[in-house]
Amino acid sequence: MNFLKTISYNLLFFFLSIVLIEIFFGYWFKNENFGIYMRKERKINWQTTSIFNGKEYNFFYKRNYWGFRGEEFDPKNVKIIFEGGSTGNQRYTPEELTIVGLINKEFENLNQDIKIFNASTDGKSVNGYINDFNFWFPKIPELNIKYVIFFVGINDRFIYNYEESFWDNKISKKKIDQIKDYIKNNSFFVDKFKFLKNKYFPTNTLAYDFKNKLLYNDFEFIDYSKASILHKILNDDDLNFVNQFRKRLVNIKYLIQENNIKPVFITQLKFDGVKEKRLFLINNEVKKFAKKNDYFLIPLDEILSMQIDDYYDELHTTPQGSKRIAKKIFPFLLNFFEENNEIRK
Repeated sequence: MNFLKTISYNLLFFFLSIVLIEIFFGYWFKNENFGIYMRKERKINWQTTSIFNGKEYNFFYKRNYWGFRGEEFDPKNVKIIFEGGSTGNQRYTPEELTIVGLINKEFENLNQDIKIFNASTDGKSVNGYINDFNFWFPKIPELNIKYVIFFVGINDRFIYNYEESFWDNKISKKKIDQIKDYIKNNSFFVDKFKFLKNKYFPTNTLAYDFKNKLLYNDFEFIDYSKASILHKILNDDDLNFVNQFRKRLVNIKYLIQENNIKPVFITQLKFDGVKEKRLFLINNEVKKFAKKNDYFLIPLDEILSMQIDDYYDELHTTPQGSKRIAKKIFPFLLNFFEENNEIRK
């Protein structure tokens, strides 16, 4: 009987200790409580092998504690962020060879204290950028974003007659998964387990060979001038699509004003340029929006021609294509930050 009592007291003490540790060291009642949001985008370390254009790359795809791509950082040092979807995240590309990584390297080569932090996540549209400022960034203490680079176009062309999606909300659809995510986001013990697992036992993903022999069959790059002729006539469906996108831009304007942000907007291309009508229409609306509100714009669809093997599918660039984009964007960003007195002379 005494033996059973001892076991019972020990078990009770053990569980009480667990509860107290969770209360005091977990994130249940802290400002940086992510709740059910962003769990699948945080604390990731995946060992990955990718093959682009016959060259193999071995690297770790990392998303840090705060959900950004890359290594851990002190939030108070984050001044510039990059908002994109999978074309900005570039999950299968080593970080230093992504568009953001290559631009950062250009600033580093000039000995400039400028770093862009990559907030891109797969599938995100303008709605997702807005949600980030409502549900993600407020959870990060001392985050004081001054500049946001919006990479816009590819994912918004999918959105027509609906506004919500999992990719933009970053919340699991099933209630049971939301409960699991809430625990994983806030538990002290789960957090420490995840830290040790990522450090010593990173997930080993498959090897991905992005060879697409059919992509460039009968290839023709449609630049902006050709697209202007090709997509000159708009039907009612086109006009309704544009009006819906225009409303999303109005919402992002409110976000910019409320957060006192200086934005940069960059239009996008597919492997064949702007052959797709909806992408062309979105790019044009972004340009009008930027001009009307005096926002800095980089019209990538007008100033850049992509080449064969710059993309591994219709939307996503190889390291070769990312380098071409970064080289074109960088001088514009250098000029922008110089105008805003961020460049050391």
